[in-house]
Amino acid sequence: MRYSNFFFLFIILSLSVATVDAQDARGAADPSGTTTIGTTLSVQQAVAIAIKNNLLVNQADIQSQTNKVQYDQAWGNMLPQISGQAQQQIGFGRTLNSYDYTYVNQVQTGNYGLQGNLTLFQGLTLQNNLKGNRYAYNASKLDLQQQKDNITLLVLLAYLQVLSSQDQLTVANEQADIDKKQVDRLVAVNQEGALLLLSNLSDLQGQYAGDQVNIATAINTLETAKVNLFQLLNVPYKRDVEYERSIANLSIADYQQPSDSIYRTAMGIIPSVKSADLKTQAYQRFLAASKGAYYPSLSFYGGIQTNYYNLASNVFNTTVTPGLPTGDYIVGPTGQVPVLYDKQNTRSEKISWGNQFTDNKSSYVGLQLNVPILNYLRARNNVKQARVNLKNAEINSNNARLALQQSVELAFQNMIASYKQYKYYIDQVAAYKESFRTTEIRFNEGVVNSDVYVLAKNNMDRATTNLAAAKYTYIFRTKVLDYYQGKLSW
Repeated sequence: MRYSNFFFLFIILSLSVATVDAQDARGAADPSGTTTIGTTLSVQQAVAIAIKNNLLVNQADIQSQTNKVQYDQAWGNMLPQISGQAQQQIGFGRTLNSYDYTYVNQVQTGNYGLQGNLTLFQGLTLQNNLKGNRYAYNASKLDLQQQKDNITLLVLLAYLQVLSSQDQLTVANEQADIDKKQVDRLVAVNQEGALLLLSNLSDLQGQYAGDQVNIATAINTLETAKVNLFQLLNVPYKRDVEYERSIANLSIADYQQPSDSIYRTAMGIIPSVKSADLKTQAYQRFLAASKGAYYPSLSFYGGIQTNYYNLASNVFNTTVTPGLPTGDYIVGPTGQVPVLYDKQNTRSEKISWGNQFTDNKSSYVGLQLNVPILNYLRARNNVKQARVNLKNAEINSNNARLALQQSVELAFQNMIASYKQYKYYIDQVAAYKESFRTTEIRFNEGVVNSDVYVLAKNNMDRATTNLAAAKYTYIFRTKVLDYYQGKLSW
């Protein structure tokens, strides 16, 4: 097989190498099907909008795309380098035409070529870089998912805070209504002249004024919670949006899953831990790739080239003219005899660009071996740096596991505490409601004064407010534990 044919076959086989794309990043789907806020905002919509607009999520997505490009480039580095070149030149000035030995004032030349190079061995640097970049890309996809999970929990907390603030406002209004009825009753009694102690009325009026303060505070807290939620969504605030309360209607029950089981489950699904492991594997491959610089490299190369010269021509023989004098003579018996010769007539014909392109073609193939001897200690220092990077990745991986275990234990303890508080507040509310009921009856009958009534009322109000807050605290704590087990829902 001719070298030129072999080289073209080499190019065709090289270009037929297929690259493999890594798996796309696991993104949270938009469960609501829309990211447009209408009259009602659900938890699903809030999470989808926050994931779409959050800065950290978008930055993690960009980083994942960057790692994907680097992974694709690692694949590309294993393909051959193929390049072509074409040069066309016009020369001016007196130049000798080597074909007919005449002088011309302008010359046109051209050179064309195609070269290729394929690395056959480089200390497995290319292969290890490919694997390292694949691990890094998969880790970046998990980092993206971790950011999505983080913003999901933040949005869920903010959403529950809105619902809790709504309930607090409802409780404040109900508390004010009770005091308003008492104030109205005492005013009517006072107008009839039957009020025994004027301080009872003034105490209840002061209590009712305090209720109005509580209502104003609850309204401000609710609006602040709404604004905080919209800040997480990174969209303009809409005051008149309604919020779905299905998540607030969940049954409150003791959480059955133990913390050890939750941690074991979390170890296999939490993105940050899996990402730390993949980064460790990536740096292991990058270290092996750095060590590859110690080894010789072997590459195969080849090329084909041709050229063009505008003065190139072919000379053809045509007719023969016989008996032309040369100017020389010979002496014969009769005197001087002229010497004659036969002249060969020729015709010159320019060689076309296409014919020269084909006729002047040449090709070559070869192997090149490079042996590293001394390169400013770059290879050794790159290996040292790769070892440092690997050590740092191993530390981060160990810390990720420790941090996860501590987070699970803390979340579990917070859940237990919030559940106990919720149960105790139920008992407290029931006790204080009964106490207030009897006190209110006695106050209406004039048996006790306003100070006793106000104390009983404040105890009941405080317990009711605490119970409303404890309910949402427990719901959020259980959702955090659900997240660690991969079953977060609403």
